[in-house]
Amino acid sequence: MSDRDGIFAGDNPFDIAQRWLAEAEKTEPNDPNAIALATVDASGLPNARIVLLKSIDADGFVFFTNYESQKGQEIAATGQAAFVMHWKSLARQIRVRGEISKVSAAESDEYYSSRPLGSRIGAWASRQSQPLTSRQALIDAVAQAEATHGDHPARPGHWGGYKITPVEIEFWAGSEFRLHDRFCWRRENVTEKWVTLRLNP
Repeated sequence: MSDRDGIFAGDNPFDIAQRWLAEAEKTEPNDPNAIALATVDASGLPNARIVLLKSIDADGFVFFTNYESQKGQEIAATGQAAFVMHWKSLARQIRVRGEISKVSAAESDEYYSSRPLGSRIGAWASRQSQPLTSRQALIDAVAQAEATHGDHPARPGHWGGYKITPVEIEFWAGSEFRLHDRFCWRRENVTEKWVTLRLNP
C-alpha cells in the first residue's frame, strides 16, 4: 500500500517481525521475545499464558514447551493458536493467528542441548500443568532427575518445539489520541499469497 512505509515497509511480514524484534531487543528491559500465547480447551474456553518466542523463521514463529502441558493438549486438539507480543518501550505490538504444529525432532534436540543444564533437568522433573503437592516435591523431583540423567540428559520425548504458521499477522504502532497505525497481512490458508490491509485503530 502507498502509505505502508517506515517501520511498516517490506514485502515479507516475517522480515518485518524480525526487524521489530531486533529493535525491541535494544530497548525492552526484560524478555523482548515474550509472547502471550492463546489456545482454547475442548469446551472452547480460551487460555492465555506468557511463553518465550525462540525464533522467527522464513515461514513461522517457534517456541518450545512441554507437549503434555495444558497448552500442549489444547494445541494437539485444535491445531490452532494465536499470540500477541507487545513492547511498551516502542509502543508497538504484533498479533499472529494460524496453524500450529511440532517442529522436527532434530530442531527440538538442537535447542534443548543449547539450554542451561538446570533447564534441561527441569524439563524432566516438572510435570507441567499437573497438580503439585509442595515445593519440596518439585525439588525432590529435580534431584531424582539429576541422579537419573546426569550432566548430559537427552531431550525428553514430551518436550520440544512448536511452529505457528500464520494466516494473519497484524503490526500495530501507537500514535497520539489513540489514532494508531495498524496493518494486517491476511491469507485464506498457509499456501495462499498475502493480502495487506490498513485497519482502523
